[in-house]
Amino acid sequence: MQNLSIIILAAGAGTRMKSSLPKVLHKISGKEMLYYSIKESQKLSDDIHVVLYNQADLVQKSMEKYFDNINFHIQDFTNLPGTGGAVMGITPKHDKVLVLNGDMPLIEANELEKLCISSKDTPIVMTVLGLGNANGYGRVIIENGNVKKIVEQKDCNEVELKVNTANAGIYCFDKDFLLSHLPKLSNNNAQKEYYITDLVEMAINQGLSVVPVTVNEENFKGVNSKYDLSGAEVIHQNRIKKTFMDKGILMRLPDTIYIEEGVVIEGESVIENGVSLIGNTQIISSHIKTNSVVENSVIKDSDIGPMARIRPDSVIQSSHIGNFVEVKKSKLFEVKAGHLSYLGDSQIDSGTNVGAGTITCNYDGVKKYQTIIGKNVFIGSDTQLVAPLEIPDNVMIAAGSTITKNPTSGDLVLSRTPQKSIAGFFHKFFGKKGN
Repeated sequence: MQNLSIIILAAGAGTRMKSSLPKVLHKISGKEMLYYSIKESQKLSDDIHVVLYNQADLVQKSMEKYFDNINFHIQDFTNLPGTGGAVMGITPKHDKVLVLNGDMPLIEANELEKLCISSKDTPIVMTVLGLGNANGYGRVIIENGNVKKIVEQKDCNEVELKVNTANAGIYCFDKDFLLSHLPKLSNNNAQKEYYITDLVEMAINQGLSVVPVTVNEENFKGVNSKYDLSGAEVIHQNRIKKTFMDKGILMRLPDTIYIEEGVVIEGESVIENGVSLIGNTQIISSHIKTNSVVENSVIKDSDIGPMARIRPDSVIQSSHIGNFVEVKKSKLFEVKAGHLSYLGDSQIDSGTNVGAGTITCNYDGVKKYQTIIGKNVFIGSDTQLVAPLEIPDNVMIAAGSTITKNPTSGDLVLSRTPQKSIAGFFHKFFGKKGN
């Protein structure tokens, strides 16, 4: 939309979250709640304003990791508390102004757009919810298709508390109406705050139309507690997984799978139960098996797990990574690592087989070092590869070896203490025959 400015309210402390972290920075599907409000807003507007107060620097820096060209404002909370006070002092660029809340991570641009289109010939359009129980919401009184009154729950009388048409908390204003009426707001209420909802009353008293638009409760779900946060994440996770399954991705028991915002899954991939895909992970034509975790890594034409862990900055292609294998910051191409291994800070080339219990010893307590393994290397079980180390093509490493020096291509490398047997020692030690 070319004629829309957006203001996102994100100044509150969120005391019901019972956390030192600002409410809008609590995450669902790996991203802060405020991230989603800004992301959807950018689909509609080039003039986005975010109002901050509680831990404003932290919130701003968190959002600047993702977005450019966002206008941040600090609310004068001492003199101008409340939602109306938050909007004061902002000069939108466009003729229509959409006011959102930063704690609604499930909103979608297409529904917001409908709200703005409805505001074409009226100074205010507001969202409402038809609920079975509106407890916790401001109430909206509607007559003949127009809003006649809106009341915060804290200020409701007994009759108004029984109304189940609730304020969903999002408004689209005509800019001229908004800027001319904000200075007229009063804080003569129980909380001594300036309410943006009072603009509705002003419009009604002037005989102007205030249009209610009923919206999907799920999309406009506010998050005020950690219980609300968990419920919102379930909904968001279902959306993510449905999108992938609609594109042909097979998921086993999808309710048990966790996929973060930003994950890419392509091709005929299979994601089994209990899998977590975290950060900027890419899964391309691969099979991720039960209870495996992949974080900020690329998996292509491979199978992972079950119960494997792929840590950040790994690239695995055309490989088999089995159960209880951990890979970190490594590049593997056409490699087999069947079970019980740790491969960190490594590069491993095609045809190499990693035996059970193999460890790249990449950390000396101060620095991390690389292990580079060439093609067609056979690594026996229970091998320690002490980095920095470079193993060329076509090398065999015997089971139980500790490798500290670079071998030569074609070598058999082994490092073992000679086996020794002491006859009769068992009976001398225990004083009797064992069972």
